[in-house]
Amino acid sequence: MKLLIVLIAFLLPQWATAQDRDFTLSAPSPVIESGFLDYLLPRFSLKHGTRVQLVPEGGDAVIGDDGVAVFVGLGTGWFLDHHGDAGPVLFAQWLVSDIGKRTIVGFKPDGVAIFSGEVAVETIAADLTFEGDPVMGESLSLHHCGRCHVINETNRMKGMGATPSFALMRTFPDWQNRFSTFYVLNPHPSFSQVENLTPPFPLNLPPAIVPLEITQDDLDAILAYVATIPPAELGAPLQTQ
Repeated sequence: MKLLIVLIAFLLPQWATAQDRDFTLSAPSPVIESGFLDYLLPRFSLKHGTRVQLVPEGGDAVIGDDGVAVFVGLGTGWFLDHHGDAGPVLFAQWLVSDIGKRTIVGFKPDGVAIFSGEVAVETIAADLTFEGDPVMGESLSLHHCGRCHVINETNRMKGMGATPSFALMRTFPDWQNRFSTFYVLNPHPSFSQVENLTPPFPLNLPPAIVPLEITQDDLDAILAYVATIPPAELGAPLQTQ
C-alpha cells in the first residue's frame, strides 16, 4: 500500500503537467475532410502524452492563414495560430521538427502524399513583427541566456562550447519558433519558468541549477532583440534537426 502511495505521489505531478498541455484545435473543412488530422493528431498525442480535441471554431490553436507556417497541401500553405499556451506551442514545435515533417508526409491515403512539412523560409518569415523592446531584450538575453549561449561580442568567450550562439541559431529556418518556445525544448524545461505559462516545477523534481524565470513580456523583448541579429555566415546551408 505504501509503495502504491509513493508511486501515485511520484506520477501525479507528471500527470498534472500532461493535463496542462491538453488543448483544442480548429481547422478549415478541407483539412478536416481530407482525414489528415485523424492521422496526425493521434501520433502527436502518443509522442507527447497530450490530448487534442477538434472543435468547429475558436480553438486554443487554429490552423488557417495566420501564425507560424507548418505545412503545405491542398494547393496552399497552412499556418498555426495560438496564444502561447504550452500544448499548442509543443504542437507547433513538433510539426516543424524532423519527426513532425516525416509524419506529415507519411499521410498517403491513396499512396500519394497530400501534405508536406517542407515550408519555404520566406513563407515562415512573412508578416513577422515583434512588439518587444530589443534593447531590453539584449540585456535579458545576456543575463538569462548568456550563461550557456554566446549572445554577441559582449560575452563572446563566456558561452558553453556545446551550445549554439544566437547568431548561429538565426540561420535556422524555424528560429522564431525555436526562440519563442525554448521553454519546451530540452534541456530548458528542467530549469525554466515563464510566468503564467509554464507549470511549476514538481516538488520531487526541483531544478538542478538556478532557475531561469522570465515573463511573457521578457520573452517578447528577447525575440525583438534576436530579430536584429544578423545570421552567422556559414557558407553552405546548415542542416538542422
